[in-house]
Amino acid sequence: MKNMGLAELVLVKPREFPHPEATARASGADDLLARARVVDTLAEAIADCGLVYATTARTREQYFRVVDARVAAGRMVAEARAGAVAVLFGTERFGLSNEQLLAAHALIRIPANPEYESLNVAMAAQLIAYEVRMALLEGASPAQPPREVALASPEEMERFYTHLAQVMHEADFRDRTQGGTHLMGRIRRMFNRAELDANEVNILRGILTAVQSRRRRAGNEH
Repeated sequence: MKNMGLAELVLVKPREFPHPEATARASGADDLLARARVVDTLAEAIADCGLVYATTARTREQYFRVVDARVAAGRMVAEARAGAVAVLFGTERFGLSNEQLLAAHALIRIPANPEYESLNVAMAAQLIAYEVRMALLEGASPAQPPREVALASPEEMERFYTHLAQVMHEADFRDRTQGGTHLMGRIRRMFNRAELDANEVNILRGILTAVQSRRRRAGNEH
């Protein structure tokens, strides 16, 4: 991170921190490590972020949008002009869980040799940090005009999903996916791909509130 000019590191529930071995390995970047923010949950880590990418080593992630590191870096640099952005890395052994991936608008893949794609977390982080550095140096511009309204925060999206689930329950809209547990996951992935801004989320929640109000009036009439 320090090589590439990045400075904000957030650690989610590390097994041990600070750790003397980590400080020794930082080798001149221990100031960055000392400033790392430690939180208990992923939600806390990305609470103030707009665009969120997650890294994956899997060859295919059904229903998720997957972009390569160079494309993602350009988007991050562009979106960072409007607000904080984040890249999520999982553990060395297990990566990110499916639930954690749902926090991201899209997944990043590094297009390595398909015959040998193995990268440890440090390598992956360095490659993505390098692409971000190159995008900054090249003055990456957004593929679309600058946003007038920032992307909805994870907290705003979470309130929307809670509201939507409530209306679905009130309307007796049942989860008919296999096992009856996958619908909200699919809905989250769908809206993450849409990259809603704060105003768009407010519009959707206004529609949900209107639906609830209409249903309550209809119930009272009967």
